[in-house]
Amino acid sequence: MSLGDIWAIMCRRWYFMVPLTLLSLFAGGYLYRTIPVSYESQSSVTLLDSTAVADLAPTFGNPISNAGGSLVVTADVLIRTLQSSDAAKELHSRGVTDRYTVGFAPEADSPLLTLGVTGTDRAKVLRETTTLTEFTGEQLKALQAASKVPAKYSVQATPVVLPQTPVSQSKARYQNIASVLIVGMVSAFLLSILAEGVAVVRRRGRAQAGYIPRRHRRAAQPPEPEPRGLLVRRLDATTILTGYLVLAFFVPSNLTLPALGGVGTPANVFALLGLLWYLATWLGGRIRPAEGTRLPRVAMCVLAAAVLLAYLADATRDSSHEEVLGADRGLIGLGVWVALVVLVSAGIQERSRLETLMRRLVVLGTVVALIGYYDFFAATNIADSIHIPGLQSSTAGISAMDRGSFTRPRSTTAHPLEFGGMLAILVPFAVHQAFDPVRRHAGALRRWGPVAIMAGALPLTVSRTSIIGAAIVILVMVPRWKPARRWAAIGIILTSVAGFKVIIPGLIGTITNLFATFFAGSDSSTQARTVKYSAIVPYLEEHPWFGRGFGTFTPDLYFFTDNQYMLTLAEMGLVGLVALLVLFVTGIHTGGAVRRLARTDSDRELGQAFLASALVALVISATFDALSFPMYAGMFFLTLGAGGSYLGFIRKEAAEARATAAAASAIPAARTPSDVKLPQLVESR
Repeated sequence: MSLGDIWAIMCRRWYFMVPLTLLSLFAGGYLYRTIPVSYESQSSVTLLDSTAVADLAPTFGNPISNAGGSLVVTADVLIRTLQSSDAAKELHSRGVTDRYTVGFAPEADSPLLTLGVTGTDRAKVLRETTTLTEFTGEQLKALQAASKVPAKYSVQATPVVLPQTPVSQSKARYQNIASVLIVGMVSAFLLSILAEGVAVVRRRGRAQAGYIPRRHRRAAQPPEPEPRGLLVRRLDATTILTGYLVLAFFVPSNLTLPALGGVGTPANVFALLGLLWYLATWLGGRIRPAEGTRLPRVAMCVLAAAVLLAYLADATRDSSHEEVLGADRGLIGLGVWVALVVLVSAGIQERSRLETLMRRLVVLGTVVALIGYYDFFAATNIADSIHIPGLQSSTAGISAMDRGSFTRPRSTTAHPLEFGGMLAILVPFAVHQAFDPVRRHAGALRRWGPVAIMAGALPLTVSRTSIIGAAIVILVMVPRWKPARRWAAIGIILTSVAGFKVIIPGLIGTITNLFATFFAGSDSSTQARTVKYSAIVPYLEEHPWFGRGFGTFTPDLYFFTDNQYMLTLAEMGLVGLVALLVLFVTGIHTGGAVRRLARTDSDRELGQAFLASALVALVISATFDALSFPMYAGMFFLTLGAGGSYLGFIRKEAAEARATAAAASAIPAARTPSDVKLPQLVESR
């Protein structure tokens, strides 16, 4: 269905579009007039040690009185005291009735506190911020007095930033207005498409019954030439997914639309629009889901059920405003993943178009890898210099990351781990396309260039995740090859390692040292992660089945998990962990099924590529919170849907081959020699 077809449907169903659009506009205007503008004022307070800090200070059995120690502990106790219900009641009695926040200042390692008040009255917010700042000093004195700390050892709270003039916070206001407008427009769109689909079904029924509409009873006229133009050009799922890939790869994944957080990338928004296109085409009777491709969509239904149950669990507990926003963003992310799986598995109707999409995926991934080479050798991040009007960075403080003496590239991704993980799940498809006999007409550079570039970029990230991903690809794909190809591949791999050792001195040694410290148990990053595993247990015991809510366990509120399985347990509980494993098992199953049913060596290698990619995703999800990164998550779900789509085509081809063989074997059995009629000879005159 082209854009012109969709526009024609909107015009024919104007009785849905016009009223609902006007209603949403009126509702948006009403919210604009009725929702007041909120104002926020902030101040900063730091804790200063006592004048007797040079002497050995007694602790009096309480960390709050440890004047000679770290004041971060003191600041943490003070923050928890100010967040208590007793402090809230006392502040309410002093006139602080608006919502207030207390916490450590961002990016601060010292006892620096940020105090904030948000309300609708500018003057009142300023007074409340002043009251909160004074109350903070009083609470610190009261805590030390309760611990009987001598005066000379008392810690003092000193304002370093006085209460600021309140500034307007119109973000939430415009979010509500935009939500109403989007819901109204989308509802009108879907109702129009649904009405058109019902009309198409009725016309088909009448046509089968022999009914001819009056407008079709006139004499047949010669067909008019097909119009040309952008709006009437036929769209298919491959075209839409190509647009998604371009946005995902070349717009840095940390640049998002305001108010949507990490899920608000232009690529994700485009994927949601693509899902609307598919619904319009499907409801309009222009497309049907491809046969035999149901398995990935069933797995997505399992994941969607787990996410919705976690969302309900978050709604039933006393969650903060930030957690509610995180849960809402989680639903948006789920919609993007569903869109990718549906567009690939159900929207692509021809195998040639699916192969085109996979070739484009490898080519674009190669370009992203080349950008990573520039980052590594130039010791910079090219994504930092990309600024797009209307987009803002969802991750503060992103800069070039170093390990040893090497800069870890991230190209257009948000993190080197995302860069390495994304390339690791794409390398198997590059290898398959290089060996594909159909592409033998292409030169060796075009076939093997993507393999060398993407595989060579994996060690440059200087991370265990990339090396583990590369090792899994080698262990899954190489043993399945014929001996000549297998030994040639092993030789090339060993030569590449030696080449890296010569061209980039110290890189192989740094990577080897990463694994050596890991197995020796002396790696600081590994120890930090294992400590966090035990910290997840209290949250899991609190909500063991459905978790705290998908998207709510953010580092700003809690801590980094660096493990997708641990993060899933915290956010979606045991049900969510099962749903996540179902996704990985589905990818592994589709790869194995494609290999078993394939009739050619190329298709069998393709099935092995899907199997290797799914196994990479399964393993490296234990090394970082994979689905929190939009580019990696998008590539994973796209390849998951592609595996299901290929399985459908392979099953269809296998069924056709069996039917042809059965028909061929049935012909000789049906015709015996006695039944065969010889041609009659006619005497020529």
